Amino acid sequence: MSTDLAPAPDRVLSVRDLSVEIRRHDRVVRPVTGVSLDLRRGETLGIVGETGSGKSMTGLAIMGMLPAGGRITDGSISFDGTELVGLPAARYRGIRGNDIAMVFQDSLTALNPTRRIGDQVAEPARLHLGLSKRAARQRAAEMLALVGIPRPAERMDDYPHQLSGGMRQRVMIAMALVCEPKVVIADEPTTALDVTIQAEILDLLDDLRSRLGMAMILVTHDMGVIARHADRVGVMYAGRLAETGPTQVIFDETRHRYTQALLASIPSLTHDRGEELFSIGGSPPDLTAEPVGCGFAARCPMASDRCRTEQPPLTADGSHEAHAFACWHPADGPIERVAVRLAEVAAPDAHAHAGGPDAGPRLRVVDLQREYPAGHDGWFGGRRTVKAVSGVSFEVAAGETFGLVGESGCGKSSLGRMLVALDRPTAGDVVFEGTSVTAGRSRELGDRRSRLQMMFQDSSAALDPRMRVGAILREPFAIHGIGTRAERTSRARDLLYDVGLPATVLERFPHELSGGQRQRIGLARALALDPSVLVADEPVSALDVSIRSQVLNLMRRIQRERGLSSVVISHDLAVVRYLADRVGVMYLGKLVETGAAEEVYAAPAHPYTAGLLAAVPGEGEGDSTRERTRIHGELPSPIDPPSGCRFRTRCPLATDRCAQVEPVLEPVSATHQVACHFPLQPTTQNGGA
Repeated sequence: MSTDLAPAPDRVLSVRDLSVEIRRHDRVVRPVTGVSLDLRRGETLGIVGETGSGKSMTGLAIMGMLPAGGRITDGSISFDGTELVGLPAARYRGIRGNDIAMVFQDSLTALNPTRRIGDQVAEPARLHLGLSKRAARQRAAEMLALVGIPRPAERMDDYPHQLSGGMRQRVMIAMALVCEPKVVIADEPTTALDVTIQAEILDLLDDLRSRLGMAMILVTHDMGVIARHADRVGVMYAGRLAETGPTQVIFDETRHRYTQALLASIPSLTHDRGEELFSIGGSPPDLTAEPVGCGFAARCPMASDRCRTEQPPLTADGSHEAHAFACWHPADGPIERVAVRLAEVAAPDAHAHAGGPDAGPRLRVVDLQREYPAGHDGWFGGRRTVKAVSGVSFEVAAGETFGLVGESGCGKSSLGRMLVALDRPTAGDVVFEGTSVTAGRSRELGDRRSRLQMMFQDSSAALDPRMRVGAILREPFAIHGIGTRAERTSRARDLLYDVGLPATVLERFPHELSGGQRQRIGLARALALDPSVLVADEPVSALDVSIRSQVLNLMRRIQRERGLSSVVISHDLAVVRYLADRVGVMYLGKLVETGAAEEVYAAPAHPYTAGLLAAVPGEGEGDSTRERTRIHGELPSPIDPPSGCRFRTRCPLATDRCAQVEPVLEPVSATHQVACHFPLQPTTQNGGA
């Protein structure tokens, strides 16, 4: 191929008919097939789709960084007039990192843990710009300041593990931009970050793109992020482009059935809790097989025989030349679905474990505290402690779901582990069905824990990879001496039925299942011993939006059918909004606001709660209060939290009183409490004074 192609004047990157295959020892995977896209100077192109759709592999192909066994089998990648496919390795290295840079998803694994931050940011400047070691470090410090790292000269000598997740991601951005590239590929740059840090990172990328005049490819599975930050969108499915066009056109005049379903699957803060979330049935296709027909046909309610046998071409929409889709039965705008109301399930046993409706709350948390040792302050300094949880109290009634929200590091997961007695508190108590969980002996605790179960965030780590699913589900019965092996297997089948999985899954290992299936197994195991309280720690954070809806609907159904009490821990406010009856907002180990979910979401009284809601991508656009309530800055260290109100260092309303006097939870209404000296008024949230 020629290495000097003539691009359109405004086009910095052009990909044509790109196909990629990855050869494994036993199979060939085809993650990208026939993808064509253009990137114009100064614009942001969003590439969106479920896990396995080929979006990240497209970015890696452009960077020339395909994994072992990977190769481009067909197509062209033209950058600023230079053909990259077949380019000698030495010339590719001169472009990669200098003209085209990448911000990776997981900063902790992308950064070298044995090298200081300053050296890693300075390295591209030395390699590509030929700067001296001193000049490169000076440029690195300037870039760290540009991306908002406080005291950059001091942070130059830090190691990656000494920085928070948001700070590490800023370092990754600084490293990508140090040579002022023309194109930046941001691959899920905020997936592992809290909503507040996510908003800051995405706004930072937008600002730098504008200031430096670069173009950006934003790879994500979050349609809310796309709505706010992308100029144009490419929707990928099964390695192909399903639909592409201007962002607003894609959202308003959706044509592909997959795009339509993807948009409908997004939980929103305004979703009616009485309705099920829309979900896409089935799973993405196996990319080891030769593609036949439309890849979405098996999951599409409109699929015909033609869809199953003939791949539709990417065709321009007649009304918008820049809008194209690949669908034989195109949609006509966003999905118009009939709302499916959640069944009103009577729960006659809702108070069975608690001894009747007048027996009090099923779970009571009383002034719970947890501190962890964190070494000493120097050779002769005092002992330092991480104040993870500091005096938290709340109750959960029979059949009720209590949601805990807050940023990473606020103490939510530490609190969850204490609720199920996986960790003991420093002070305070957890009272379950009238009996203290923290004061019981180990044998008594084992009996009680059978009715107090936890659903973990990472299903891959929570399920033993050496055990088949059948053995995993039989294990709780075996531990408690319940039934014969045949009876345990029968109950395992019943559990699979309850979570919507076939009995054939019993003979499979966890790694043979999808993420959504593994999370269903985790839920089934937690339900095995018929608990009365379920603690779910970030139950869907690792799942695609389509699978997330399926699991959330399942959790709501089972909770209602069994009369379960639940504590749902999440930094995703839309998830908590859908699941929870009441909400507690945590900040740096303390509850700053609690109340009925409807009331807290409609009229947040604490500035931190308002800031969390304002940071949700795609929500509240055009609201005049959005920018005014946004949270900026990093979470302070729990080793040395601020005096008085712990949120005051990031609060736009803070005064001297906030530094001197710690606020306590006080009622805003009969069902709403807030710990703030200057609580927000409902009129403020509605755009009033």
